[in-house]
Amino acid sequence: MATPVTMPQLGESVTEGTIARWLKAEGDEVEKDEPLCEVDTDKVSAELPSPFAGKIEKLLVSEGDTVDVGTEIALMALDGAGAAADQEPSDGETPTREDAAAEAPTEEFPVAETEAQPDGEKRRAAAGARSSGDGRGEIESAETLRLTRSSPVVRRLAEEHDVDLAEISGTGVGGRVTKKDIEGYVEQQEYAPPGLKEERETFAPPEEETAPAREERAPREFEREPAPERVEVHEGDRVVDLTSIRRAIANRMAASKREIPHAWTMVEVDVTGLVALRERVKEEFVEREGVKLTYLPFIVKAVVEGLKEHSVLNSVWDGDRIVLRKRINVGVAVDLEDALIVPVIPGADELNILGLARKIDDLVRRARSGQLGPADVAGGTFTVNNPGALGSVVSVPIINHPQAAILSADAIVKRPVAVDEAIAVRSIMNLEVSFDHRVLDGGVALRFLNAVKRRLEDYTVESEIG
Repeated sequence: MATPVTMPQLGESVTEGTIARWLKAEGDEVEKDEPLCEVDTDKVSAELPSPFAGKIEKLLVSEGDTVDVGTEIALMALDGAGAAADQEPSDGETPTREDAAAEAPTEEFPVAETEAQPDGEKRRAAAGARSSGDGRGEIESAETLRLTRSSPVVRRLAEEHDVDLAEISGTGVGGRVTKKDIEGYVEQQEYAPPGLKEERETFAPPEEETAPAREERAPREFEREPAPERVEVHEGDRVVDLTSIRRAIANRMAASKREIPHAWTMVEVDVTGLVALRERVKEEFVEREGVKLTYLPFIVKAVVEGLKEHSVLNSVWDGDRIVLRKRINVGVAVDLEDALIVPVIPGADELNILGLARKIDDLVRRARSGQLGPADVAGGTFTVNNPGALGSVVSVPIINHPQAAILSADAIVKRPVAVDEAIAVRSIMNLEVSFDHRVLDGGVALRFLNAVKRRLEDYTVESEIG
């Protein structure tokens, strides 16, 4: 009896994943917790461990395909104790396909499993396969399926953008509308050229005495964007296909700029004392602690203290309300040369400089060696970007959606400045913050930046490092 393996939720708010590479083939024997495949999400790339020991009977999803959380991606024949457990599932174990079907509510739509059917036909077959018992039979519409099985995230996006889910062709399981579907639809409406309007097709069941009355709605008009044209490729040009993580970054950044009204501000920070302190202790620190002492732990510590004073920057816009996070989980952007990833320091407000230095060193090393897991990138409430490590002196970061703000720390440069009516050479660093203007205004952002500035400028060569 085959047991399905499903796409897990690899991180908070993750609704789908991409099979980047299968590590096992049909017919392979697999041990429990042995890696089955590599999965990419908009948060992390990770190996998916097998939840069972057994033999792979069928791979249901091809490499490069993106599927919703909970979608069956493989079928396995369990061995020994695993097979017995499959017959009598206990609490916490994954039920078999037959068990799930038996326990499924009548509202679910069975999906036809005919190999000859393409994905679109499978979804249409699924939408029409249910018989409601009220005389309507197969007339149950795809609209009902999309409305009853769309996620809360999708429904909230639809409400925010005044979009009728019935207008969108879902690409999820059973024709379900995914977050990617609705984002693509909204982007299509925003950038469609004028004059290309097409009346939406409307679908209504035949008028039957047994069918409940439905409110008539006038068809809505919308502008449809034509398929994008490929750029002309000239001799000598090199075409690079998008990797899964590059595509995820592109989608996430586009969603952030599309959904969040960004605003930006900057302050200059005199970190001469901090530079002198680090120079004094850095060699002793690495000998004693085994990690390098960079400026980033000092910046994160100052950010954490600033967030305690101005908690609105540690929040999330949620439609008709703002959610202020109690925990301060700081994400630190890490450059991977061909990508960017943001591992998270949970409970950053509970760590001192030494603790932050150790945690940041660990996260950066594991990020660059591809050893981060879903938990390492989940739950961030605020992000610190450090482009100064690469020489940037001014930057305008894009907010890590759905957070309310992001801070950038640029390179420390020596500049002549006026100090007590005299000219002196000081070590100056620019700090910038991009913020969600729905959540807060420039005054709050600047008060937060000045709180961070004040703490960084308080360090002297004689300061103690906790």
